[in-house]
Amino acid sequence: MADPRFYDNRGPVALEALCAKIGVGLPSGADGRAQVRDIAGLTQAGPQHLAFFDGGRAKEAFARTKAGWCLVKEDAPPREAPDRTILLPCPSVAHAFAAAGKLFYPEDTIGIVAQDKPVHPSARLGDGVLLSAGVVIGANAEIGRQTRIGPNTVIGRGVTVGRNSEIGANVWIGFAHLGDEVLVLPGARIGTPGFGFASTARGHTKTPQVGRVIVQDRVEIGANTTIDRGALGDTVIGEGSKIDNLVHIGHNCALGRHCIIAGLVGMAGSVTLGDFVVVGGKAGFADHATIGASARIAGMSGVFGDLPGGKDYGGIPARAVRNWHKETATLSRLAKTSRRVRDE
Repeated sequence: MADPRFYDNRGPVALEALCAKIGVGLPSGADGRAQVRDIAGLTQAGPQHLAFFDGGRAKEAFARTKAGWCLVKEDAPPREAPDRTILLPCPSVAHAFAAAGKLFYPEDTIGIVAQDKPVHPSARLGDGVLLSAGVVIGANAEIGRQTRIGPNTVIGRGVTVGRNSEIGANVWIGFAHLGDEVLVLPGARIGTPGFGFASTARGHTKTPQVGRVIVQDRVEIGANTTIDRGALGDTVIGEGSKIDNLVHIGHNCALGRHCIIAGLVGMAGSVTLGDFVVVGGKAGFADHATIGASARIAGMSGVFGDLPGGKDYGGIPARAVRNWHKETATLSRLAKTSRRVRDE
């Protein structure tokens, strides 16, 4: 469910009208007058919510969901529906859910709202807050005491920033809650919409991005780093984590406590890092990769799957550093042997 501090829900919508607007047939026996109040992920959904299931890793979540209605693949529907969940088969789950998201939340992009004054009258600022020239603070935002905000920074509607934090110049923060003693260096972007699309031969339709970013206490976020908000849930940056410059963290990622992320790292959506994970510069992570606590990833590595904690990894694809070095040495010897053979 979307946080009402950031998003305006245009529901409820009668099931019959919803099905008509998103191109899905009303199931036989379903009550077309039933009110659908919101969209939600499988794990967060309740009896008045519409969720979606397109297979893959979500099988367990689907089996446990309490959603009232769930979009499923028309050509491969699940054999059983969870108790009290009505299945809505459709040709494209992604497109149907994108259409539903736009119906409930037509303004879910970057939250542009006109306001007459730089600091909205409903915003609440604690004692000793320092605002530099050009700062804009949106409706119902909250800034904790002794926090300092640099020139030309924008704090969006409903955003909360804790105490004794420092936000640099030209920063944009939206759809986010920041803790105490957070340091955000100049040019960072926190809460941008995730990069999610339903694609066909005719083009690409953006899927709902109605989640949040949660930044816990004593986190540092580097210059020109971008952290996308969750699609339906949250992107979370754990307490005490330090993120270098020019890092991209995709939607629904979850970083544990005290992680270290060096510059130019890129994380696709739903990457999970345990506590005290260290990532070298320019490493890349495929979506849904899970890295165990205290793992260390060498710079310029490519992580395509899950890695257990407490070990060092490197290479493309990332594997145990010891194996990576052995393979590199073996390839070097083979190359030298090949050159000698050609020279002879």
